[in-house]
Amino acid sequence: MEAAATTCYRHPSYETYVRCTRCDRYICPDCMREAAVGHHCVECVKEGQRSVRQARSLFGGAVPSAATPLVTYVLMALNIVAYVVEVVRAETVDRFGMLGAVLVDPAGGQYYYEGGVYPGFELTGVADGEWYRLVTGAFLHLPPDSSFGVMHLVFNMLALWNLGRVVEGQLGRARYLALYLLSAVGGSVLVYLVSPETTAVGASGAIFGLAASFYVINRRLGRDMRPVNRFMAGFLLWMVISAAFTSWESHLGGLLTGGLVTYGLAYAPAKLRTSPAQLAGGVALVALLAVVVAVRTAALTGQA
Repeated sequence: MEAAATTCYRHPSYETYVRCTRCDRYICPDCMREAAVGHHCVECVKEGQRSVRQARSLFGGAVPSAATPLVTYVLMALNIVAYVVEVVRAETVDRFGMLGAVLVDPAGGQYYYEGGVYPGFELTGVADGEWYRLVTGAFLHLPPDSSFGVMHLVFNMLALWNLGRVVEGQLGRARYLALYLLSAVGGSVLVYLVSPETTAVGASGAIFGLAASFYVINRRLGRDMRPVNRFMAGFLLWMVISAAFTSWESHLGGLLTGGLVTYGLAYAPAKLRTSPAQLAGGVALVALLAVVVAVRTAALTGQA
């Protein structure tokens, strides 16, 4: 007597005699997935994947399944697109660059602001409520007709490419993006505190934050610090030299913010290296920076 023909549970027209070793259902070659013992069906494979905990790095971030530094690519693209916009519309830097407080006359001339109201002059900058400049200025660069020109963008993108891939791979995409943006804002806040009358542009503040993060990460992982120390020495030397034609305040602010954020991710107790705790820490830092900006604005406008 012949055994009754069996068919695949997903493809009833396909006759098969192979069963899934987990659920015992019949499966055809299209539904077979190699397993340590026998074959599994597609549903059992999906169920197994859901039950496996995603690997996380020492810093609490999910380890990307692919090595592609996606966030770094996106940040580079945004900087490049912003530069193209600058070239097409020259007023972009004046409108979106990091600027604390200046008086602008009807002809567009800028004057130092010392508080008060001046007929015929308009207050422009963060002090006038343009808080977006704290972020947008970090995606703009010196225009092509300036002394440094397009090389400002090129140098920053090279540094972002080299540092970003490493830091993103260690922190995970979400924490890496948060670090980048917080470092950018930290740099802008120091510009606002020290030189509110100066227009500052460039991703340098965020990149110095990545450099500080790179240093903390390597120290936390117990790696050989000699090449890392040489790298940081060169970065700090560049910060001193470039102060002659770039914003050292942005560099220093980004460096301090990036180092602080990564130190918190790396050295916090294990029970605090969770997504909710780290999110709360990020929100607290944003709130602190906002308070600093508000206090500085009150002092500039005479409302303190």
